[in-house]
Amino acid sequence: MFTGIVEEIGVVEKVIQGNLMQLTVRAQKVMEQTKIGDSISVNGVCLTVVLLGKDSVTFEIMKETQEKANLKTLKNGDKINLERAMGANSRFDGHIVSGHIDGTGKIKNKIANSGEFVLEIEADKNLIAYLVPKGSICIDGISLTIVDVKASSFSIGLIPQTLKTTTLGIKQTNDKVNLEVDLLSKYVFRYMDNNIKAGTKISENYLRNLGFGED
Repeated sequence: MFTGIVEEIGVVEKVIQGNLMQLTVRAQKVMEQTKIGDSISVNGVCLTVVLLGKDSVTFEIMKETQEKANLKTLKNGDKINLERAMGANSRFDGHIVSGHIDGTGKIKNKIANSGEFVLEIEADKNLIAYLVPKGSICIDGISLTIVDVKASSFSIGLIPQTLKTTTLGIKQTNDKVNLEVDLLSKYVFRYMDNNIKAGTKISENYLRNLGFGED
């Protein structure tokens, strides 16, 4: 599990394309106490460490993950967001992030607004359904708060610190980003959808039968 708080911006050192893509990244911070078999979030995707160098870490990426995320477009010199898996004694500064990408979005607009930037991101309507204003979303491994939600896009605000410490500061219009919607929203959505299909109506009696409203 991750928190969406990026620890370091790594640099792609080597990419070997194939059904089992191999990705080597130059890094420092995330290599501390890391061993083969550990999990690291790479642009929001949970990947397993298969090789450690003096100042680099290597991952293998399955075909399904390549198709789901934006990692297959990486090339030497590209910058990526990195975060080690959360420790049991760590502070929880972001939100619950699994590292299992739901899909990709495309940056539609990047607007400067009194010292901050507002990004508008186009996404599939199936993902938009899980989003709410002031809710959480993970973009390229970054825990962010949603400002507004439209039919086929949503917007987020970025402070200068986020622009400086993540790759969103160098992203441009039409760039693809990895998206993971809030895990809790998926469970609620699935529960409500199943009840609607079963003909269950949310009412005062229904909620009382579940224990709500009791002293």
